[in-house]
Amino acid sequence: MIRLYNSKTLQVEEFKPIEEGRVSMYVCGPTVYNHAHIGNARPMIVFDVLKRLLEAEGYKVTYVSNFTDVDDKIINKAIEEGVDEGVIAQRYIDAYTDVRKQLNTELPDITPRVTETMDQIIDFIAELVKTGHAYEADGDVYFSVDSVDTYGEISHQKLDQLEAGASERVGEVTGKKNPYDFALWKKTDKGIQWDSPWGKGRPGWHTECVVMINNNLGPKIDIHGGGMDLRFPHHENEAAQQEALHGNSLANYWVHNAMLSLNGEKMSKSLGNTMWAKDVIETLGVNLTRWLMSSVHYRKELNFSDETVETARKELDKVLTPMKQADVKMAMADAANEGSYDEESWRAFLDCMDDDMNTPNAYAVIFETVKKLNGSLRQREVQWKDVEKYRNSVEKMLEVLGVQVPVISVGEEEKELYRKWNEAKAAKDFETADAYRNALSEKGLL
Repeated sequence: MIRLYNSKTLQVEEFKPIEEGRVSMYVCGPTVYNHAHIGNARPMIVFDVLKRLLEAEGYKVTYVSNFTDVDDKIINKAIEEGVDEGVIAQRYIDAYTDVRKQLNTELPDITPRVTETMDQIIDFIAELVKTGHAYEADGDVYFSVDSVDTYGEISHQKLDQLEAGASERVGEVTGKKNPYDFALWKKTDKGIQWDSPWGKGRPGWHTECVVMINNNLGPKIDIHGGGMDLRFPHHENEAAQQEALHGNSLANYWVHNAMLSLNGEKMSKSLGNTMWAKDVIETLGVNLTRWLMSSVHYRKELNFSDETVETARKELDKVLTPMKQADVKMAMADAANEGSYDEESWRAFLDCMDDDMNTPNAYAVIFETVKKLNGSLRQREVQWKDVEKYRNSVEKMLEVLGVQVPVISVGEEEKELYRKWNEAKAAKDFETADAYRNALSEKGLL
């Protein structure tokens, strides 16, 4: 039984999908005007792990994540470079997709773009105006937060607690009936524009995701995810619009990951401490990056520092080194791997992950299973079935976390080197044994 923390109810709840055996999940994607930073990598990994967990528990998951490919920042960058906005957007869509692949994430099933959804967005806004939930003001269209009683249910903020204009993303605050009303359509003469019943312009950020969810998954989905920074105003404003037109808050479970800090400080461009995800992956490698990202519970802040990286490196080495030893020794002994695994260890791991993705507890199960693997490898008479089941159990656990077990290639030449190394050790010919050991090390087998 999977349980997830629901930001809407502030409780860990049993997960019950709308359709038995199937899960619909939407995770807000990037505004594509620059490379993904390491903070962007956290939701990529968190929701990839959630998808893998759901699949491990037998669900069929439809995972949608959008690209916001029209925005002031994209337009400004295009003007600066003297190119079309589409050139900028495609450049960083490709870069973002590359990071997803480099992180060994399962790519979303559907990646809708705002520019490809414009007709539906305009129709959606027009319906909000028609039903009295939105109004035009000199070419701009605003959503009336007073028109829904549920406003604030996702972020648990009351209107009188909010700052005026907090939900505004682009443009000046003009013509509003209520200072908390947010833009659905913005009149503009800058950059790319679309014709609408209210004149030329482009949509507001909060409407785009609602429409893409409705288009690709339906009027109500199982899981809506994203970083905690999106909880307000973005997700609150999405829910309000859906409530206005469809009478529901868009998703049954609102799941948010906490932020990432660098050396204990919030990562921001103003502080000059932004790290591009592609550079981190190149430096640390995919496995270490993912292990570090999942080492802290997804709802807790993750501090990215030399110390936490080194801790993660040592932990991962404790896991992958015995895995390599098992693969090498099984290959040298011609022990066939028939795919068996230890069901008790696997179930213990899943029970931890099912508990709101408690990765720290799941790591403890991995370490305990690795301990059993080490013990089976050290037996005077090695039982290869035991080695196989513990080795395969760890691999299944790592697969849910998106950590890859390196493939070991062992041929007849390597087997002969390994045999001669053991013979030299037995004869106490340590100089010869060291030479064979070095040869095996160069081949990555020790």
